[in-house]
Formats: sequence, C-alpha cells, structure tokens
Amino acid sequence: MDPDETPYLLPDGERVWVVSTSEASKNLANVLNLFRSGKAEPLIFGDAGQPEGVVVPWELWRRLDALAADEDGFDHAYELARQRLADPQPSIPLEEADAQIGWDLDEEIDDSDFKPR
Repeated sequence: MDPDETPYLLPDGERVWVVSTSEASKNLANVLNLFRSGKAEPLIFGDAGQPEGVVVPWELWRRLDALAADEDGFDHAYELARQRLADPQPSIPLEEADAQIGWDLDEEIDDSDFKPR
C-alpha cells in the first residue's frame, strides 16, 4: 500500500510532495478552505508516488489559462517542454532554451495580477 504522501523529484532538482489519490479525495474540503484563506499551495496527487493531477485555486487557473492562450507559439513551447521532460539528458541553461521557444527573457512582464508570497 502506498503512503499517503510521497516525495517526487522534478528534473530541475526541485522536490514536490505527491498525495495519494484516495487521500486527496478525502481532503478536498480542507484544500478548499485553505484556498479560501489565501493559502494557495497546489494539491498534487497521483498513484504510486507519481504526479498525475493538480488542484489549484480557480483564479490561479484562470490566469494561467489566459497566459497560455495569449502567448504566440504556446503549442510549440509546450511540446518542446514535454520532449525535454521526457528526455533523461541534463537540462540546458534557460538562456539557451529561451531562444528555442521564442521567449525574450529581458522583456518586461506585467505581474500585477499575481499575489506576492
């Protein structure tokens, strides 16, 4: 039987905690209360310690969806990111990746919609 929460190492070395699907379903009401109180940590869940889904606050999802829809070439960038995550080779510096997906890292970004932590 899987533990209720398992650490999962991302390709960039960051660790996230994956909650079992059964535990996530038991705690949805508690997660909603956390979202309402302003503690908007995502709930990452899946089986066998593998992340398969994530629950985020509605407003965050709307912002992310709008950003994704507004970006030129998002499909290309998304596909490139998926390929890179599936490739076990070491990652490349962001400065090299930005040119491949058409981003300008020096461009000013309006982040006024995002809450400071």
